[in-house]
Amino acid sequence: SEKVRKVVVVGMAAQVVLDDGELEETLGRGRRTTSRVVAGRESSSPRASEKMAALGIRNADLLGMRAWVTARDDEQYANLPTGTVAVSVTHENLRQKMLELKFDLHATIGELKARLYLHHGTPAESQRLTLRDGGVDICALDDDARMLGFYSVQSGMEIHVRDVDPHSISRGGGLEDVTLVDKYKMSDEDYEKRKGTVREWIREQRAADPTWKPPKPAGLAPARDDDADVSRFVLGARCQVAPGARRGLVAFVGPVPELRGDGPWVGVRLDEPLGKNDGSVKGRRLFDAPPNHGTFARPA
Repeated sequence: SEKVRKVVVVGMAAQVVLDDGELEETLGRGRRTTSRVVAGRESSSPRASEKMAALGIRNADLLGMRAWVTARDDEQYANLPTGTVAVSVTHENLRQKMLELKFDLHATIGELKARLYLHHGTPAESQRLTLRDGGVDICALDDDARMLGFYSVQSGMEIHVRDVDPHSISRGGGLEDVTLVDKYKMSDEDYEKRKGTVREWIREQRAADPTWKPPKPAGLAPARDDDADVSRFVLGARCQVAPGARRGLVAFVGPVPELRGDGPWVGVRLDEPLGKNDGSVKGRRLFDAPPNHGTFARPA
């Protein structure tokens, strides 16, 4: 129409501003609303338009980007069987979001609640369901005898579950926070009484040979020669530590018995907090550095 001056696409809706500036229509998924606007002015803020113009962003570029990102989005649910919808489910007590669960539109709300119980653990009688679209509440699914299709549920919508049980196990992270679960702990006395343990095997080896030492696990740093040449590492000199090309100053050179493997180590005070310590190892300070600015590496 010649009266249409501009079409602005926002999310899943389109705003049509008429040339005479009298009416603005918003067309969304299954909904259409009409509202008055001030004559001669668009519904969008002039300040936003000015900012976009100052940044060199054109509306045509935004529309082109949106078309590229949302290409073929309308085919997302095209392969679903007839009478089936894919909706996401959220729960007020859970961080987890159950994405695109498939439901039959002919199933009753009571049957829906029974199935949702298997996903979030809230009994059907304690569930209060709300249908949402784009974060906006549409209606309450409050009649257990009604079919899901009665509420015009469409794929891409969301069903939010509210748990009205004041003693629900899901409250306070009961179903997600593993720190709330009591862990089994065995005392040293009970462990000493057990048979076939690693501790018992070590005792047997040392009883047979007092000089026996446990074998080193594979993957540890190989033994280094105590006489390795570290003279080129001068305290205060600039250096680079691998991996990560971390740079800093040489702050220590020498053996560190607290670390695995024999031979010398080079302590580096890093320029950035990319280390694992502050220049100390197991309570023994070898050089001064801010937290996470210290590291130890083998001389290359």
